[in-house]
Amino acid sequence: MAIIEMKVPELAESITEVTLAQFLISDGDVVEMDQPICEMETDKASQELFAEKAGKVTFVAEEGADLAVGALICTIDTSVAPAPKTEAPVATPKPAPREKSAPVVEAKKEESYAKGHASPAASKMITENNLDTSSIQGSGPGGRITKADVLKAFAEGNVTIQQGAEAIVRQSKAFARTESEAKMSRLRRTISERLVFAKNSTAMLTTFNEVDMKPVMDLRRKHKEKFKETHGVNLGFMSFFTKAVCHALQEFPSVNAYINPEKSLITYHDYCDISIAVSTPKGLVVPVIRNAESLSMWEIEKEVKRLAIAGRDGKLSIGDMEGGTFSITNGGVFGSLMSTPILNPPQSAILGMHKIEERPVAIEGKVEIRPMMYLALSYDHRIIDGKESVSFLVAVKDMLENPEKLLLGTDPVDLLLGM
Repeated sequence: MAIIEMKVPELAESITEVTLAQFLISDGDVVEMDQPICEMETDKASQELFAEKAGKVTFVAEEGADLAVGALICTIDTSVAPAPKTEAPVATPKPAPREKSAPVVEAKKEESYAKGHASPAASKMITENNLDTSSIQGSGPGGRITKADVLKAFAEGNVTIQQGAEAIVRQSKAFARTESEAKMSRLRRTISERLVFAKNSTAMLTTFNEVDMKPVMDLRRKHKEKFKETHGVNLGFMSFFTKAVCHALQEFPSVNAYINPEKSLITYHDYCDISIAVSTPKGLVVPVIRNAESLSMWEIEKEVKRLAIAGRDGKLSIGDMEGGTFSITNGGVFGSLMSTPILNPPQSAILGMHKIEERPVAIEGKVEIRPMMYLALSYDHRIIDGKESVSFLVAVKDMLENPEKLLLGTDPVDLLLGM
């Protein structure tokens, strides 16, 4: 009998402990080589542990346990071989006899289950409007309630919001005072610790400005279809902001620097690794776009898309999360009109994007309605002076309101004339 011990691997220099988030198989399962066994949470991201050999798995650690690097998670008995894949075709002849009786049986089951149940689209409308489904007649297969049935009930007055409210009040949960507790995930603990550290260890200050988004929106509207056709990715706002930030960071290097107060050192970076805040089901993560100053608009958009999908699916690697010299966060996607973003140490500044909202503004002595966005720059006053922070934000605003400057970091006409 050959037993292999599966231990917590060394993931990164700074990671000494992980949390065993969940097993992806059952205890005693026989797995294939390289099959994912469990998911581990680190301070920065989630990582899967893959089987080194095929065999029977026996759990040693428990889900939710904090494990040091090198700790035993499970064992694999390689003397137990997985079932041969050739057995799968044996199941193929079975559908033939089922075909005769299946329609009758399945139809009855569908009728008994579907009646009174809502489709996903209908369920969403019912939930949003707090409706009582008992007053809605389903016309879908087996009596299932469809979106059209909900709209019809509205039109005919069969259901009202008041009825929905009454239904909620009648429920026992309406005035319940129950409480529940849940263990914080390692990622949530790390986020909370870093946020408190940022507030307590930096001289954080925020400066604001607003930008007229009409030039960028006009440019996107004009070129978005051709851009997607050419590059296979949508033209979003993030590439414009990333480009503008990179040009401004090269003009104001202290905004792109780290401070080490213990050694009285300031580390300047001649590159721009831009961290973008991504909201995931497990919490906020901040993956990094490397050397963003050297990337084209479409390369930035492709990298943003890759990182966003990886974050959503829990596939971000440690390498995706490490480093970063400046951060961008967009609260506007959630409807935020203005906020004061918090620093992401050891970085010295973070830019907050917000909701685009039409507002009356003065343009050459006339009042016009323009799509405006508030910008917020939070910065560490120990390393960045007020003049630099304000000038940096004004530079970002200027390039967004004059997108042609994003090409070279300055007005092409000024460059042509040597001004």
